[in-house]
Amino acid sequence: MKLISVNIGMPRQVDWKGKTVSTGIFKEPVSDRVMVRVLNLDGDGQADLTVHGGADKAVYVYPFEHYDYWRGELPDTELPLGIFGENFTTTGLREEEVNIGDRFHIGTVKLMVTQPRLPCYKLGIRFGRPDIIKRFLASRRTGFYFRVLQEGEVGAGDTLELVSRDSNNITVANITQLYTREQNNPELLHKAAQLEALPESWRDYFQQRIALS
Repeated sequence: MKLISVNIGMPRQVDWKGKTVSTGIFKEPVSDRVMVRVLNLDGDGQADLTVHGGADKAVYVYPFEHYDYWRGELPDTELPLGIFGENFTTTGLREEEVNIGDRFHIGTVKLMVTQPRLPCYKLGIRFGRPDIIKRFLASRRTGFYFRVLQEGEVGAGDTLELVSRDSNNITVANITQLYTREQNNPELLHKAAQLEALPESWRDYFQQRIALS
């Protein structure tokens, strides 16, 4: 498991569908080591803090393995590292293999997996095509977020070490499947609704689903 790129970027103003929009989706790789804070990385920022950033979404991770898939899906689109808005581009961390609540150590940073990424319209801005949002979610190649348990520095080339595996064994992919209702699994739904490592908003959503079932 390796960090192959660290990507940061501050919010910028862009034109989209006749309006000026502020977005932090544009991330670019950096060669220097970067300080990872509780809320984000130094030199990085989010435009709308009501839906982006925060402790449970401090670091966004996207598997490098997915880039080959998207090259096949979007052959005419350049795909530089960071194009999905990720802070960390990694190898060896796929959604179906990573549990919510898993803890990792990289550089001098300690991290915990919290949730999958749900795309918003700003991913469409980055790609210049609104259809990428549905295609991204349908692909189930969502990436995921880390909560920062201990601040520190990271750099491209660092190795990620799995410190502890969450015993509930609910993967990032499981949560996405429950959200999209691809997976009809009442037992898993109840477990997810009680999963402490999962942010409260997700647990509340699953509790509402249970109440309506």
